[in-house]
Amino acid sequence: MSQKQQNPWIEGLQTIGLSIALALGIRQFVAEARYIPSESMKPTLLINDRLVVEKISYRFQTPQRGDIIVFWPPSEIVSEGQKRDAFIKRIVGLPGDTIEVTNGTVLVNGDALDESYIKSPPTYEQELLTIPDDSYFVLGDNRNQSYDSHAWDISQPFVPGDQIIGKAVVRFWPLTRLGGLE
Repeated sequence: MSQKQQNPWIEGLQTIGLSIALALGIRQFVAEARYIPSESMKPTLLINDRLVVEKISYRFQTPQRGDIIVFWPPSEIVSEGQKRDAFIKRIVGLPGDTIEVTNGTVLVNGDALDESYIKSPPTYEQELLTIPDDSYFVLGDNRNQSYDSHAWDISQPFVPGDQIIGKAVVRFWPLTRLGGLE
């Protein structure tokens, strides 16, 4: 019994093809790397931080208040001809919640939100809003320098659940700031 030897070029191409397919599958369905392009999440995330965004948990559970998410912004806030880049913000309001920002405090269902992670209190006001089903109200941790739900000049300044790409879970760069996100 002799075993036929496969051409090493064919074997190499098969290995490369399988590797590419696996990498694309993981990126599409499991996790992907993202970088931070702005100061909207400062001090939690800094410009050029690199993160792992996992995409599995929201298939089994709903997003929670405080989660840092990557999502596609509402198309109404993207100028015509401009590329629609993903945003990263923190979930502040859940479906059915009421949200209001007054006197430097974010109120969720009438209670002040404990926000030890923000750069400084908001200097703006947000009228009382009720979040629709399967939608989320998001704010950047740098409350006064973030283009987020409070700043979107649209009638429904919310992120629909089906526009959430995933949850930011780990910062892997720079190495001096390596670790989980809260």
